[in-house]
Amino acid sequence: MNTLRKGEYFGETNQMVNLDGLTITDTEYTYPYVDWHYHENAYFTFLLQGNMTEGNRKETYGCSAGTLLYHHWEDPHYNIKPDVFTRGFHIEITQDWFDRFDIQKNKTEGSFNIKKPTLKFLIYQLFKETKLNDSSFELTANQLLLHLFSQLAHDRGNKERKPVWVGQINEILHENATENLTLTGIAETLNIHPVHLSRDFHKYFHCNLGEYLRKLKVNKSIKLLNTPCSLTDIALECGFADQSHFIRCFKENIGITPLKYRNLLKKH
Repeated sequence: MNTLRKGEYFGETNQMVNLDGLTITDTEYTYPYVDWHYHENAYFTFLLQGNMTEGNRKETYGCSAGTLLYHHWEDPHYNIKPDVFTRGFHIEITQDWFDRFDIQKNKTEGSFNIKKPTLKFLIYQLFKETKLNDSSFELTANQLLLHLFSQLAHDRGNKERKPVWVGQINEILHENATENLTLTGIAETLNIHPVHLSRDFHKYFHCNLGEYLRKLKVNKSIKLLNTPCSLTDIALECGFADQSHFIRCFKENIGITPLKYRNLLKKH
């Protein structure tokens, strides 16, 4: 089985940033099939453009633009890429980095698909920072990653203690974020009281229901920014009232406007 060393990926790397304990790469995937392999370090893969299939010993993921995967160190997987332009953003993390910040890697073992929009936004922000070339980039990168690992450990540690409706509502919101959802309608589907849902939603999602829906809409919009669609069409497709509302929500969550983000994607 192939072992990939620091900064090595199957493709053409357009950008590589080396920090103390971190290697960040922007890579175009050029291989239609990559056999079972693993990387010597833990890392995140964020799919910027295109799509691919990734499989590990437990699951197979259909990945499109906006997919965020985490791989534990030396965790075997394989990849299949269709004949389309596909580009990935990677954050590779050495054992020294985990030790320096006293993070136990065994709390994030295995490979998994991260769907929580607030965690994805941290990676979007990190991608944005690599293109801005700011002198405080290393400080920002460490801060964003520490926040990300803190949330991952918290979410995975509390997974068994969450009530059933938490997983159910998460699926409903992901599948219907652009629809005209109501509190009473969701509560009726889940067979719980609207007051109970309203009171406890923040406990598990760390924001209110409306804020979470807006985050899901922004997350969907980022996939469409890879296409020639106008901002007006993207706003309507993602369920925003109009383009102004879309721009405002996008900037609130990502820190820049949709147009600026689209331009960053062009900087290979």
